[in-house]
Amino acid sequence: MNDKVGKLSVVATPIGNLEDMTHRAERILEEADYILCEDTRVTGKLLKHYQIQTPTKRYDAHASERVHEQIMADLAEGTHIALVSDAGTPGVSDPGVLLIQQARRAGATIEAIPGPSAVTTAVSIAGLTGNQFTFLGFVPQKKGRQTFFANLGEYEHPVIFFESTHRVMKTLQSLTEVSVAQVALARELTKLHEEFVSGTPEEVLQYFEDNPEHQRGEFVVIVTPTL
Repeated sequence: MNDKVGKLSVVATPIGNLEDMTHRAERILEEADYILCEDTRVTGKLLKHYQIQTPTKRYDAHASERVHEQIMADLAEGTHIALVSDAGTPGVSDPGVLLIQQARRAGATIEAIPGPSAVTTAVSIAGLTGNQFTFLGFVPQKKGRQTFFANLGEYEHPVIFFESTHRVMKTLQSLTEVSVAQVALARELTKLHEEFVSGTPEEVLQYFEDNPEHQRGEFVVIVTPTL
């Protein structure tokens, strides 16, 4: 391996509460030559909070082949690059997978800097029975959406997925039409308005219909199938 080969640090950042930043993550972001982030404004707020001066570069789902080539060239020269997402652990339903694959093929050192994840955070307070669950990422917006919900009843253990503010009510309506026993929504985890609502699909839908102000935020949905 080339002695100059660089390092890609995959750094988990807070999903809401900035106090959830680990000491190691803070140190790595300070040591890196630059930070790749989905949105430089979002990451900029985090860096400002911790007084980190490391330069940032935008890296999102639309990153071009030329951008990847430049990053690979930097790694080949021994550059230390940190990769973050807007929130949580990179590579989980956000950009970064392709970059990590290319960096590994190039022989770069890849290290994980673990920390917050909306999936495990929601599971930790859900009180799920058993030690298995399936994570499905974000619900398809259009193509495959109907099939996504129709297949939920086929699982024998809880299913977890993400949903956005704009589609959460549509998703709850869809859940009342398929064979699931229980639904739980974790909203705005670790933030000021954190909330956990659970019940039958109909009960949870009714709650959010009655409380439209609670329809805002980022949602982790946990579905327990009918056995």
